[in-house]
Amino acid sequence: MAPRRRKKMKSLSEAIQVVPPHEGGTRPELPTELLEAILSQLSLRDNIRASAVCWRWRRVANSVRRANKPPWLMFFPKFGDMYEFYDPSQRKTYWLELPELQGSRICYANDGWLLLYKPRTHNVFFYCPYTREVIDLPCLELTYQRVAFSAAPTSPGCTLFTVTHVSPTIVAVSTCHPGDTEWATVNYQNRLPFVSSIWNKLVYCKGLFYCLSLTGWLGVYNPDKGTWAVDSVPPPKCPENFFVKNWWKGKFMTEHNGDIFVIYTCSAVNPVVYKLDQTSKVWVEMESLCGMTLFANLLTSHARTDLLGMMRNNVYFSKVRFYGKRCVLYSLDNGRYYPRKQLYDWGEQDPFESVWIEAPDDLSVFL
Repeated sequence: MAPRRRKKMKSLSEAIQVVPPHEGGTRPELPTELLEAILSQLSLRDNIRASAVCWRWRRVANSVRRANKPPWLMFFPKFGDMYEFYDPSQRKTYWLELPELQGSRICYANDGWLLLYKPRTHNVFFYCPYTREVIDLPCLELTYQRVAFSAAPTSPGCTLFTVTHVSPTIVAVSTCHPGDTEWATVNYQNRLPFVSSIWNKLVYCKGLFYCLSLTGWLGVYNPDKGTWAVDSVPPPKCPENFFVKNWWKGKFMTEHNGDIFVIYTCSAVNPVVYKLDQTSKVWVEMESLCGMTLFANLLTSHARTDLLGMMRNNVYFSKVRFYGKRCVLYSLDNGRYYPRKQLYDWGEQDPFESVWIEAPDDLSVFL
């Protein structure tokens, strides 16, 4: 009996059913409305890739392309009521006169809102510089502790958080919500040493407040359960020759999509970016930001994706050149600062002189 012959496998192009052309030799195309609906749901990266299919897809992709706006840098003047707002993408400066902020100190910024504190009266309040809206909070005496909030004060889930060092093994956590008449304070015992100071870094991520201490240990507070614990994650590894003047001040922390990032800087070496591996409980050094952009500030840092142009894979610092309003940035692709000839001792900065804030929707509010 003769052996049975194996069927010859078709190539991929042959296996795919080819749609027969319409009259006139053209293949059927998706209606423009449907194509717009599909491409409008893509991320910036996928949108750009889709635009390479053909000239029609490029035209439609460009019409529905969505890109995030970078945050703006808001400067608090030492004298007067004129506040600067710097757009790093356009390298433009705008001005607002805000006399109602006189005597206030910035604490935090999130969702387009500022959290401010008046040391003389101990008043704490939210303020939106674009709408001039004010939301008062219960008074609280702030000395060297930091304060953060989870979301805009107009949202139902807004929670304010601050942690104060009581002793090497005890901290006091204070929380508040818009509409409360007083702050709630609870003392917690630490299993690991935790030193709280004005140089702590606070960030809210996935329902939890994270606090990076002076020595690099990470405290975690759950506002829903009312629990506090110092995580057993060892502090991020410092670069060689990192322990110089003001080394503890040149640290920044932010979050993005559930991930925590820490930036270590030093005037003598290039900055190092770490990502928290919450499964293995270690900080992992990042060689690339995979297109993400970090905006570092001593009070509030931000992360962005889907930015246009050359802003991706950079770290922008809330410091401007001595000559001209231009942010200092570090490129992970090129391994260098721009511009080069600057002093990068971030510890010399006043922590209350600037903050990153969401870009406005309407430029007509500025002078």
